[in-house]
Amino acid sequence: MTIETSTSAHHARLLPQLIKFGAVGGVGFVVNLLVFNGLMLFVLQNVPHKTLYATAIATLVAIGTNWLGNRYWAFSGTRNENATREGVEFFIVSLAGMAIPLACVWVSHYLLGHHSLLADNISNNVIGLALGTVFRFAFYRWWVFSPRRSNARAGREGSTERLTGISAGPHVPSRVIREKAPMTGSTLAATPDRGLVGD
Repeated sequence: MTIETSTSAHHARLLPQLIKFGAVGGVGFVVNLLVFNGLMLFVLQNVPHKTLYATAIATLVAIGTNWLGNRYWAFSGTRNENATREGVEFFIVSLAGMAIPLACVWVSHYLLGHHSLLADNISNNVIGLALGTVFRFAFYRWWVFSPRRSNARAGREGSTERLTGISAGPHVPSRVIREKAPMTGSTLAATPDRGLVGD
């Protein structure tokens, strides 16, 4: 029963997260498309290997857009408090995912000999994007924004609150606090002070 409930809860969280991820990815796609075509048509016209450069730059800009959307919306419930570490992991996964459309463009452009703008868009923004999206969602969900990290953090915070409540409560007698305190290496700390021998 517990396993079935846990599995149902997992799927219930996964579906809205997937929808939000798709929406963020849609915004990133538009950003990628605009930057890629803007570079191809206006900025990198006479630059050798401009397709690869345009793909890399457009993907990096889209990564920054996706980082904001995923951290503060799609995966906001399971994001890590350490934004720096999470950001580094996010960019590692995103850069690894960037290799997928780059590989697709390379195969289409140099191996298969398709040099038209349409072919470049298909290899980059259709095939490469689809494969890269699956790769990124899997690693964002199960590594960067893993629910296990969020649960572990909540467990640590709960333990801290329980310990703080025991030690900080003004209505708790000091004798009870001493009994609940963890034992140290010596038993002298738990022995009441009776003064000098013979008093």
